Amino acid sequence: MRRFLLAACAAAVASGAATAGTVPPGATARCVDGTYSFSQHHSGTCSHHGGVAAWLEASATPAAPAASAGVTILVRPRTRTARCTRGVLADRRCSPGAYYSRLTKAVICSPSYRTSSVRNVPQTEKYEVEREYGMASRLYGRSIEIDHIISLELGGSNAIANLFPEPGSGAASYHAKDRLENRLHSMVCSGSISLSAARRGIAANWRLLYRRVFGRTA
Repeated sequence: MRRFLLAACAAAVASGAATAGTVPPGATARCVDGTYSFSQHHSGTCSHHGGVAAWLEASATPAAPAASAGVTILVRPRTRTARCTRGVLADRRCSPGAYYSRLTKAVICSPSYRTSSVRNVPQTEKYEVEREYGMASRLYGRSIEIDHIISLELGGSNAIANLFPEPGSGAASYHAKDRLENRLHSMVCSGSISLSAARRGIAANWRLLYRRVFGRTA
């Protein structure tokens, strides 16, 4: 029986690799072994499948955010679209942060809320962010993530004003910011911090907010 199961699994993997030319809807990466990942973060993607062979667009057939998300509201005006300064924090002239008008506390704290229903950042938009920050438009793997400034967990927008290139290593990496985003969502939903304060704080200086929330530097 064990041999039969192993043979069946091998056949399934081979079949998946043979049809790898057809990208499943929602896939974000193609793994070295020919399978696909639907991970929403670069960290750990394809870790059990030989690593990432290629990053894909956010979705083969990306769905626009639901109309109920509302319109994009910028935290402050976007005054620059080129020669942006790249660092551990976003250049607020280019990337001030933005959120959707109808993604209120009641919505984002609902058990039915899923960030996947809102996420829609095609690779073309990521390339545009890279160009604005003086980077070559290409796939950077785990070393760089085009990240939301105000996270989707806090009702953040997919607009370019809410995106910036974030390092994948070092103390101020997207891994640390992910931890802050998750904690802020819990704090907002428990009433420990207002949604507007969380949005303003993470857009202004997420590292400073990290220190206030966790009591240590990211």
